[in-house]
Amino acid sequence: MNRLGSKVSAAAAPNSTPRSDSFSVALHAARTGYAEEVLFEALDLTLPAAETTCLLGPSGVGKSTLLRLLAGLLPAGAGDRIECSDGGSLTGRVAYMDQRDLLLPWLRALDNVMLGTRLRGAPPRKEQAQRLLEAVGLGEVADQRPEQLSGGMRQRVALARTLMEDRPLVLMDEPFSALDAVTRFQLQALAAELLDGRTVLLVTHDPNEALRLGHRIQILTGRPARLSDPLLPPGKPPRDPHGAEIRPVQQLLMHRLGMVAK
Repeated sequence: MNRLGSKVSAAAAPNSTPRSDSFSVALHAARTGYAEEVLFEALDLTLPAAETTCLLGPSGVGKSTLLRLLAGLLPAGAGDRIECSDGGSLTGRVAYMDQRDLLLPWLRALDNVMLGTRLRGAPPRKEQAQRLLEAVGLGEVADQRPEQLSGGMRQRVALARTLMEDRPLVLMDEPFSALDAVTRFQLQALAAELLDGRTVLLVTHDPNEALRLGHRIQILTGRPARLSDPLLPPGKPPRDPHGAEIRPVQQLLMHRLGMVAK
């Protein structure tokens, strides 16, 4: 696996500064379930503009379902309302990154990065795609197919593809969970830099990842599921999740997750 650069240049990441089109998102009275089981109902979630909200909770509680609902991959319920602070809709303004890389095996890395524009019939933007591959440390593998890449490299291609969409709202479903600790640490820092200025919802099982990347942290628990009050770690991401200034928030988060004795 190639080493990631310690700093991404402005040329490689032209949208890594706060965006003028950032907006907050409010989901009201969300309800969904399967068969007779209700995952959540009357659920309210707010994503502040230009901030990363990290969402934790046990497996099966509905985190991924909530993400797909916002992404428009699931039909909204009868009472669901999604409001954007600028009065617009989410249509055409969302980028979604799955925990699987979902690369098409017959396409080169460069073409996988440009997949969205290709599906929309838009002109290819090869120079921008190449710059994004360089930003994630993969400029030299643009012509390689997924089978030639390691798991960490594939995830970086998927991150570049997400950034290629250039959307103000980014939804990420455990995008780094399958990676080794070193690669995960590197990609967390890279994502924090390249996603700066966007409104982000990041689903994770890792409390340290949430403490490192989140402006806000919330926990989804119960059946039907409910959201905890947000925790607000001090400092700008990416931060040291074990720093002294973070410790009070870390301890409270661990208590809420039931990971330490009360």
